Amino acid sequence: MIGILAVQGGVQEHERTLDRLGVPHRQVRRIEHLEGLSGIILPGGESTTMSKLLELGGMLHPLCDALASGLPAYGTCAGMILLASEILDTRPDAHSLDAIDMTVRRNAFGRQVDSFEADLDVAGIPAPVTAVFIRAPWVERVGDQVEVLARVPSGPAAGAIVAVRQGRCMATSFHPEVTENTSVHQLFLQMVAEAGYVHHLPEQEVTAQRV
Repeated sequence: MIGILAVQGGVQEHERTLDRLGVPHRQVRRIEHLEGLSGIILPGGESTTMSKLLELGGMLHPLCDALASGLPAYGTCAGMILLASEILDTRPDAHSLDAIDMTVRRNAFGRQVDSFEADLDVAGIPAPVTAVFIRAPWVERVGDQVEVLARVPSGPAAGAIVAVRQGRCMATSFHPEVTENTSVHQLFLQMVAEAGYVHHLPEQEVTAQRV
């Protein structure tokens, strides 16, 4: 069972991709929706709004705890920002999940009108991936345990890091869910299968939900 964080952002596109792959999924809006997940997708959207809604809904710390305990995660665009340990050009009250040791700059590629596509070589995927960048971030620093999966091949942003992995967490600046190519999601699902993880809420959180 794959969860898709559904507090804000492009949830349906990921749902359609998982449907094409025949993978069961559910939207994650409340703490109890984390129970029984084998992985979670953090979609694109507005990262500061998403972080605030996680905090207001009491989801921020349980989701952090789930990732720390081994729940595999894949973040696209805003999802990448949420997974970062450090965020540049964000609001002072924004939160992150601190799941990947990296520094991410919001809207690094510019405004919506500066959105673009590029064919990328992504480690672990045999054929080039057409990547769609929409007000996308990029990664300016990675820790020693972070594997760089893809960089922009050419143009003004040549060399910019746009896909990473650390342990059971993966993130991309781009949106594979808005294309017909399912290879990036398949790479994440391979990570999920290798992890063999099923998340269970701590007893105190289960009790709190019953009250």
